[in-house]
Amino acid sequence: MVDPFFRTSAVAAPDRASYDAGLRAHMQRVFNYMAGGLAITGLVAYVVANTALAGFVFGTPFRWVAILSPLVFMIYMNVKLQSISASKAQTLFWLFCGTMGLSMGSIFLVYTQASIARVFFITAADFAAMSLWGYTTKRDLTGFGAFLMMGIMGLFIAMIVNMFMMAPMLYWVTSVIGVFIFTGLTAYDVQRIKQTYAAGWGTEANNKLAVIGALGLYLNFINAFMFLLRLMGDRR
Repeated sequence: MVDPFFRTSAVAAPDRASYDAGLRAHMQRVFNYMAGGLAITGLVAYVVANTALAGFVFGTPFRWVAILSPLVFMIYMNVKLQSISASKAQTLFWLFCGTMGLSMGSIFLVYTQASIARVFFITAADFAAMSLWGYTTKRDLTGFGAFLMMGIMGLFIAMIVNMFMMAPMLYWVTSVIGVFIFTGLTAYDVQRIKQTYAAGWGTEANNKLAVIGALGLYLNFINAFMFLLRLMGDRR
């Protein structure tokens, strides 16, 4: 998919420069939201795991609230994002990241902090490389993204099956496939975010698009991180 703006050869140079500047600002906003969301998630997860909250969150029936609340937020956001304001979308995004931190606090109880930090930086380096490729490539990744989305369905089914089989090999295979799927989706989503930007849509619309884009990239990062942690994390 090619941005219609770039298919118009009659665009004046100053307009092209203005568009490029606006696009760069839009992408920076997307990545700032995503980075802020990861920071909130990491902080909440660390605090929950290293304070008395750990016993309450994971040692009582409240753990089901911690586990299910991110899913509830995701469903609500998917239903409401098109009809709410950009500021409310941002608020929902921050709250969602906070609930993700609540549910992810358990990883500090299962894995060593050193291995969590190591896997995080590996994921960040991989994410940065794929984001750069997705932003700069001239190749249309639409078909690639559709293939990966189908892969998510297969991955989900395999993980459900393995909940009953408890097969170590299938556990390893699904983890490897999960890393590749969400790494690939990062490049696809970055290209899609770049293509959906339109300077004429106004600040409100593009702010909402930035939140939606940040949410997709955030989920890609979290999923890639969790699958890598399954492969490389050192258990306590």
